[in-house]
Amino acid sequence: MSEEIRTLEDLDTVAEGTVAAESEAAVTRAPVRDELGRAYATGKRKDAVARVWIRPGSGKVTVNGREMNSYFARPVLQMILRQPFQVAGVEDQFDVTATVKGGGLSGQAGAVKHGISKALQLYDPALRAPLKAAGFLTRDSRVVERKKYGKRKARRSFQFSKR
Repeated sequence: MSEEIRTLEDLDTVAEGTVAAESEAAVTRAPVRDELGRAYATGKRKDAVARVWIRPGSGKVTVNGREMNSYFARPVLQMILRQPFQVAGVEDQFDVTATVKGGGLSGQAGAVKHGISKALQLYDPALRAPLKAAGFLTRDSRVVERKKYGKRKARRSFQFSKR
């Protein structure tokens, strides 16, 4: 900075210029897509890790090479996978290909949901605001507590015997 700040008005003008520059930089996010027009993201939940690719299509969701309805048989898990599209308002506009490892079905569904949300906001940065407001871009860090020595489970003690 070559100019000196001597009064509060000078400070205000300098601060307004930096705030305007920061807000312009935050608004102009570029879409991140590969040469095939897909967006990629990694989603995590509990012990499950999902690698997710999305591309424009008819709304077909494939998980580990199987259709979503056969892999996630419970309707609740299917609903979890559809949530990011409903919040962003782009239902049946993207095809999803996901590879999931680790954890159980519930954790895997959460991991795919997280991956879809991150991939959607990379594909179209305008969708970031509704996904972030719904909390879909934040990794759910809750995991199973480890078992401690001298305990039957993580916190449960062995049954006390008086005699």
